[in-house]
Amino acid sequence: MVYRNSGPAWITDNALYARRFKRPLDVRFFALALEAARLNDMKNKNDLPLITQGILNDVKLAWPHSMAEQSAIADAVDDVDQCIGALERLVAKKQAIKQSFIQQLLTGDVRLPGFDQPWVSLPVASRSVLKARIGWQGLKTEEYRETGTHRLVGGTEFADGRVDWSKTPFVDKWRYDQDSYIQLRPGDVLLTKDGSIGKTAFVHDVPGPATLNSGVFVIRPVREAYEPRFLYFMLRSRFFEDFIGRLTAGSTINHLYQRDLVTLVLPAPASLEEQRKIAEVLSDAEAEVGALQTRLAKTRAIKTGMMQQLLSGRTQLPAEAAS
Repeated sequence: MVYRNSGPAWITDNALYARRFKRPLDVRFFALALEAARLNDMKNKNDLPLITQGILNDVKLAWPHSMAEQSAIADAVDDVDQCIGALERLVAKKQAIKQSFIQQLLTGDVRLPGFDQPWVSLPVASRSVLKARIGWQGLKTEEYRETGTHRLVGGTEFADGRVDWSKTPFVDKWRYDQDSYIQLRPGDVLLTKDGSIGKTAFVHDVPGPATLNSGVFVIRPVREAYEPRFLYFMLRSRFFEDFIGRLTAGSTINHLYQRDLVTLVLPAPASLEEQRKIAEVLSDAEAEVGALQTRLAKTRAIKTGMMQQLLSGRTQLPAEAAS
């Protein structure tokens, strides 16, 4: 690991190497240059992360002659680092707020204004239509297409409670037409039943015809028995975590059967309107966290691009920034 200390040196886990350079060098710029060179990825023969004297002797780094330009580059990257740190703290804060909302609103400990009816029990299986691809229905991975019109959705395409449509493979139309029950539509709740069981996603929108791969349930309410988004959040709560924990206790179970869901009973407001209001509050909190995470990812990408450009000399800062 490189530490940006105040002298012309860099530190590994068990050694300190000091260098004197023939021309001035800002140690912060030097640390960035080493980071860009990915020295931390180098391994010794025991596969331990270690920067040895021999490795450093072979490293060739280019840097601006001007200390002012070196410092300006380091300052620019530091500014982005500070922005990244602030965003990370904000994401953590909003995540904690969202979890607090989930804990309070999904247990009935806190009620939204205008609602005071007692909560009831929601037997999920008897109030839902649960469908999944029957086995593989002969579907083979060789049938997956990189492009097409009809998408195939599996649990590996779930990301933060949504379907990442950019990663879904495609199948031929006849595969989509094969089973109308698993053709996806907005408002569907998805639940993985194989491998990593219990992962959930809510289908906000569908960019085109989409069907389920093997290993995923689609859950829909029978005659508006409940608000689908409310169920989605309940399936991401401790109630469902406890249910899965009881189901898998002391076993190596890696499959969730439809009969298992017969025993899933969740607390819920008697009023559909209260379920919708709770889902709206939690959806807003989830969207806010998602937007911040997107900003954070873009800012990290900006830092990577800056380092690639500034530390290679392909892009130079304006003269006034280096003065």
